[in-house]
This record gives sequence, structure tokens and C-alpha cells, in this order.
Amino acid sequence: MKIWVDADACPQAIKEILYRVAERVQILVTFVANRRIYVPPSDFIQLIHTPAGPDVADGEIVERCAPGDLVITADIPLAARVVEKGALALDPRGKLYDAENIKQILSMRDFMDSLRGSGIETGGPAGFGPRERNLFANELDRLVALK
Repeated sequence: MKIWVDADACPQAIKEILYRVAERVQILVTFVANRRIYVPPSDFIQLIHTPAGPDVADGEIVERCAPGDLVITADIPLAARVVEKGALALDPRGKLYDAENIKQILSMRDFMDSLRGSGIETGGPAGFGPRERNLFANELDRLVALK
């Protein structure tokens, strides 16, 4: 298992959890971003810097991930693409996307997007705090224990 991170919008608290997991479990964690971000020096942490542009980093993740890999992303269309390839996707809030649930989640996302497009106020996600960070860390620990 390799871990791929959609790093442009990934919260710093999640990146720090991933840095620690990479070292502790000695698993390769690759951050993919279209801007320069800091990653600590490590044999288990790397950064792929992609050109700017819509979905360029997403395309890089989809191209490189393999069945059994884990992708960290809040981007539901990206999650659907990697799940289709046989990978799993984990939202920074701890929600696991897999073959069992991704179609329903993508359908709901598209429905909400169409509501917003027609001018209906749908609100945004709740704030990101310690509860979400802990849910993510617990689910990540469970998944890397299975590797």
C-alpha cells in the first residue's frame, strides 16, 4: 500500500498525522500539489509538484495510484476515480470512500451541486477541529494496520 495525498487543500493537521504515520509504519506517503508545499525530509515522504491547472494534481494521483493504495482527499469526484481503479479514498474528516458507497456519495454531491447552481443556498461543511482530526487518525490507523 502507498498513500497518495491531494495536498493542495489538505489541512495542515492531517499532513502532520501523515508525516508521523509514514515514519512509524514506514509506508510511502506522496503529497501531490500544484504549488510548493513543505514536506519534511524522509525516506518515506515525497512531494510531486504538478503544473497549475484544474484537476492536474488529481490526474497525477489517478494515473499513479494502484489497487490497494489509499488516497487522502476531500474531492469526491477524485475519490470516485481512484475507487474505480481499486484504491480506497479517505476524507480528511475520516470518511472512507470505497466501492460500496462512492456512487451514492457522488450522486448526492452532484445533486447538491445542481441545487447550488440553481441558486439554492445549501451551506458548507462544518468546521474542522479536534473531533474530525481524531476520526481521520483512527480510520488511517485502522487502514494501515490492514496493509
